[in-house]
Amino acid sequence: MLQRKRKGRARWRAKVFVMDRGLFFVIGDFFTTFGSAAAASRAVEAGRKPRRSDLKKLGIDPTAFDRIGRF
Repeated sequence: MLQRKRKGRARWRAKVFVMDRGLFFVIGDFFTTFGSAAAASRAVEAGRKPRRSDLKKLGIDPTAFDRIGRF
């Protein structure tokens, strides 16, 4: 029974952290992610390698992206 209470507390803390970030943080995070997606797609269309920071923001491993070849 103690384990169930501990798991419940951990979920409660996680929810409070997400709520504490605020609306402006979420909106800013959305624009940052969208901007990284646009920058990475423009780089790929131009035949260039996207920036590592843009790939990381999108959840793409930069070293795995480097191994992708042209078709």
